[in-house]
Amino acid sequence: MKLLLVALDASQRAPKVLDTAIDLAKRTGAKLRLVRAVGLPPEIPMSPFGVTPEGFLQMLIDEGKQQVQKIADTVPAELLDGVDTRVGTPWAAICEAAKEAKADLIIVGSHGYGGIDRLLGTTAAKVVNHAECSVLVARNLHV
Repeated sequence: MKLLLVALDASQRAPKVLDTAIDLAKRTGAKLRLVRAVGLPPEIPMSPFGVTPEGFLQMLIDEGKQQVQKIADTVPAELLDGVDTRVGTPWAAICEAAKEAKADLIIVGSHGYGGIDRLLGTTAAKVVNHAECSVLVARNLHV
């Protein structure tokens, strides 16, 4: 393996996903590419907030970039291939990023939600079902 794409979000589970990725990269000599996929919220009228739709989109991207860069700063430099931030449907953005990067493996966290996620499917499940490469789902049962 040469490149592991690590899908990170703003949840409490993200550090476990990153720890799993770092451990695997050290064992295999692979590099890590960190990806933050920012989901688009339901339609929100921007005019009352004085923000254009383009401005709102840029705010989402900037916030995602700050989050992933903060995480990237904790990764050993010799393991880091780069960071990527995308706005869109998270599972699709992750799969697209992996394809473009020619990743050998995607590492994504499992949320284990019930209810509506069981009906519609979690981001992790959709990545597993749609990715062109293998996917490792990192679980953290204590969070």
